[in-house]
Amino acid sequence: MSFRITPLTDPARGAHSRRLAWLASDAEDTPVGTAFLRLFDGGQAHLAELTLHIHPVERRRGVGSRLLDTAVVAARDNTRRRVVAEAGAGSPGDHFLSARGFRRVLTLRYSRLPLADVDIAALAEIIERPHTGYRLASWQGTVPDVLAQTFADSRRAMDDMPMEDTDHGTTTWDVDRVRAAAKAVEQRGDHLHTVVAIDTSNGSIAGFTELVVPGGGTGDAQHYGTGVLPEHRGHGLGLWMKAESIRRAHGHHPDLDGLLTDTADSNTHMRHISDSLGYLPTHTTLRYQLDL
Repeated sequence: MSFRITPLTDPARGAHSRRLAWLASDAEDTPVGTAFLRLFDGGQAHLAELTLHIHPVERRRGVGSRLLDTAVVAARDNTRRRVVAEAGAGSPGDHFLSARGFRRVLTLRYSRLPLADVDIAALAEIIERPHTGYRLASWQGTVPDVLAQTFADSRRAMDDMPMEDTDHGTTTWDVDRVRAAAKAVEQRGDHLHTVVAIDTSNGSIAGFTELVVPGGGTGDAQHYGTGVLPEHRGHGLGLWMKAESIRRAHGHHPDLDGLLTDTADSNTHMRHISDSLGYLPTHTTLRYQLDL
């Protein structure tokens, strides 16, 4: 099969990453596949994240291999040491990546909470349970100025989350970065809801959970992350914050269908929290890594 690879320009460069893109076309200029390679900065400057799509009828004709080769060359040219990609367990992408030198490094379990099935009384019982030395706070959109610095500091709660064999690196957060992340959600028309646990002894944030709701308030919302700082673990803050996040979503967005979450298979603590709140398994994806 004759086809060509055309580099594209990404119109939306991120504040802390940039993306390379390629389009594969056949002899009649019909698009048959795309590849995107995200290049991170800071503590993840060794990493490139690949997203590869091939039209189902064009698979097994060499298009994916050509796009992959192009992306790998670009990763090397940009001094990356690792390329990561995800695929559904048992999918064509799963078989493609494993056959081309990628090794499986992480299993992600996805689950969903149907909001119509939520027991509000049970949630209230969890939320109203005393957590001595802590209180809950929440906001929509960008973090309030008074909490901006402590919220940025609290992001290190995610640094040691279970990532199995993934060379994930670390993301350095400051006030500008947390504001930019919230702005990105706003610009695409969605709503970012954040619930935090605050240490009442000094007003600092001990943990957080984030939920992104579609702009129209319908369909499924997506959990973006839940983390508790190491020095505050063991007090049930993760369950407490997530229960409050569910209650707020249920109350503020009555047309929302459900909440989606993904958790590393090895993160048994967070999986237990989701299970106890009624989240039901939906599917599994696999993260692969290619060492350059």
